[in-house]
Amino acid sequence: MNIQMNSFYERITYIFDPLHNFYEHERLHRKLSAALVVFFICSLVLIEFNRQHWLPAGLKTLVPMNHFSAVEMAFSIILVLEVISLIFVLPCSFSKSLGKQFEILSLILVRNAFKELSYFPEPITMADNVDKVFHIIANGFGAIVVFGLLGLYYKLQKRAEDGIRSRDLYGFVAAKKAIALFLLIAFFSMGLMTVADTINGAKHGEFFHDFYTLLILTDILIVLVSQIFNPSSKFVFRNSGYALSTLMIRIALVAPVYYNVVLGITAIGFAILLTLVSNYLFTNDHSWK
Repeated sequence: MNIQMNSFYERITYIFDPLHNFYEHERLHRKLSAALVVFFICSLVLIEFNRQHWLPAGLKTLVPMNHFSAVEMAFSIILVLEVISLIFVLPCSFSKSLGKQFEILSLILVRNAFKELSYFPEPITMADNVDKVFHIIANGFGAIVVFGLLGLYYKLQKRAEDGIRSRDLYGFVAAKKAIALFLLIAFFSMGLMTVADTINGAKHGEFFHDFYTLLILTDILIVLVSQIFNPSSKFVFRNSGYALSTLMIRIALVAPVYYNVVLGITAIGFAILLTLVSNYLFTNDHSWK
């Protein structure tokens, strides 16, 4: 059985590691950044063509009429790239994976702020748009607070797998790599279906919201898997608490303006408090077995 499991771990690692190294390579990131600039410029051009009624009927319905929609689309692409990075970070410590999710939350809040601009007329006027201005302010300051607290969260972190033996740690990481590969397949499948529905004019849910639901279930699965390798109460409680923070993030994504900011700040505040309690109040406490 151990030989079979070791063979499984090696195969998963053989598949996952090259993909991870390829995606995280600096050269690829530069190419993606350049492509994003081209995408943004092309989006502005297409939107202007649409405003001038120069696009064919089939394409006209897919291209927005507001130039600020290009900003929202560009940030949506950034979020896609960050979510892929999150999937590759998943085999790292639970705390690092959660930190990446808070990074994505701060970006989503920024995206929401820019999304409000798409509701403004061109040129921008304040008339009948005061509520949208407050929405921009709330999302913008919420993003700053979450991102600032994230710096504190990272400074408080210690290794989450300190209590796992090196042999078991290899198996635990390999198991998380298998889950990450499943998530990667699910992510691209959901993305392709969303694009297809958009092109066909079919109704569909918010892609990032749906994927975060899958992330919550994945986090709970990792908590259950972690018990196989380290059943200590402290380890399980810490990871379960981080999964609860992920749930708060998920609720924040679907909450209305103002509430989403409060929930996002509450989620990272909870994660910081959990880190302080588990890492400092119970350090070297052998009663947590």
